Amino acid sequence: MKVGIPKELSKQELRVGATPKTVQRLRKQGFEVFIQKGAGERANYADKEYEEAGATLVDSAKELYEKSDIILKVLAPTNEEIEMMHKGLVTLSYLWPAQNQELLEKLAAKGVNAIAMDAIPRISRAQKMDVLSSMANIAGYRAVIEAANHFGRFLNGQITAAGKVPPAKVLVIGAGVAGLASIGAAHSLGAIVRAFDTRMEVAEQIESMGAQFLTVDIEEDGATASGYSKVMSKEFIEAEMALFKEQAKEIDIIITTAQIPGRKAPTLILKEHVEVMKPGSVIVDLAASTGGNCELTKDGEVYTTDNGVIIIGKLDQLPTQASQLYGNNLCHLLDDMGKAENFKIDMEDDVVSRAMVTYNGKINWPPKPLPVSPQKPKSVEAQVEAGPTTEEIAKKKAKSTLISLAVIGAFLFLLGKVAPSDFMGHFTVFVLSVFIGWQVIWNVSHSLHTPLMAVTNAISGIIIIGGLLQTQDSLSNPMTIIAFVAILVASINIVGGFFVTHRMLKMFKK
Repeated sequence: MKVGIPKELSKQELRVGATPKTVQRLRKQGFEVFIQKGAGERANYADKEYEEAGATLVDSAKELYEKSDIILKVLAPTNEEIEMMHKGLVTLSYLWPAQNQELLEKLAAKGVNAIAMDAIPRISRAQKMDVLSSMANIAGYRAVIEAANHFGRFLNGQITAAGKVPPAKVLVIGAGVAGLASIGAAHSLGAIVRAFDTRMEVAEQIESMGAQFLTVDIEEDGATASGYSKVMSKEFIEAEMALFKEQAKEIDIIITTAQIPGRKAPTLILKEHVEVMKPGSVIVDLAASTGGNCELTKDGEVYTTDNGVIIIGKLDQLPTQASQLYGNNLCHLLDDMGKAENFKIDMEDDVVSRAMVTYNGKINWPPKPLPVSPQKPKSVEAQVEAGPTTEEIAKKKAKSTLISLAVIGAFLFLLGKVAPSDFMGHFTVFVLSVFIGWQVIWNVSHSLHTPLMAVTNAISGIIIIGGLLQTQDSLSNPMTIIAFVAILVASINIVGGFFVTHRMLKMFKK
């Protein structure tokens, strides 16, 4: 099968559907790859690199569409591009099917089987094909870099001979993929980071990345089964607006990431919020293309308000990196569709059937909802008797220890009546050592067992040396038998300790 990568017609689009590395991967999948001359120039990929990767250069888009069975694009095809398509052609690109019904009708009329990469369902198996997450990750990182570029100070705090510089305060609204990427980048640059999200479930993720989770007093969760946030109640929104106004007075940088698929982005930062911000503050609106989260955002522009706040509605796409990640997403989907040898459009597949928005001349949108595992009904909590308190447990443990010591003492006393004095001295030390060692190991946290094994390996080594010194010439000698058993057990402990430690260490290697 033949795969074609055309040049994007929009001058604002810098990405390309494949990079030299993904071309090599496509070739390994068995595809013959054609690419239009100059397709990768805006993403800093030269035609020569594509040729070296095994692609064939094509002069015009028309020739490319005629030769190809599959087209890999970034943006939705224009009317001009649709005219060049033939029946049965498979296209993979952004389509935004919920907003482009007319486009779907044209593709269906042409008999094109169109896959909307932005319609890939957000399920575990499809994460490797999720272009929205890939691009959101870049946007979140880039938002912090753009904000730092326009901000007039360091992001991290510094104490120098010339004076003290306080750290910048960053507020991230929305803790999806883009939001978490922004939190990570801002925290790594030394800023004080705060984050807000209507979904309570992301609080732990936010705090684990070093940010403070902000919330309102109203108990309402915005989480949905799709992973996106739902529209909140009027009371919640009012409390949310009040919180943002309080934060705007002291925050230096605000990064907004909230979007709802198929709808205008919610307005979260109002004009009154911007008016209370300090001169030199920065707002980066990642939802600018869908209406903006800030009331004053201008899509595709960076401008300064009358009170000195810089509002960024345009980001560098990082086209080189973005094209690589996007190309990887496309390759993963083609992998799942059988590669070149067994390529198949399986409409029973959960991913393909929901992303294939036009198929065999028919529109396949909106798709059937994904089946969701039924949640277990909340059972009425049974009245459970209160368990023992910490003090009671401690007393019980101390009592158990005293009983154990009393039994051991009685045993030693009886043994001392018949055993030689030298034997009793050594045996007493041995028993007490075993008891103390057991108590020490028993009370060690499981997370520390591997380092503990490394230490016990050294102790086992001492036991082996002691055992070797106690061995006699005669195998019938009881001392030799005991020494042999000690050497065997200590050796098993050393080998096991090294084996477990090695396996644990491998978990932390890349």
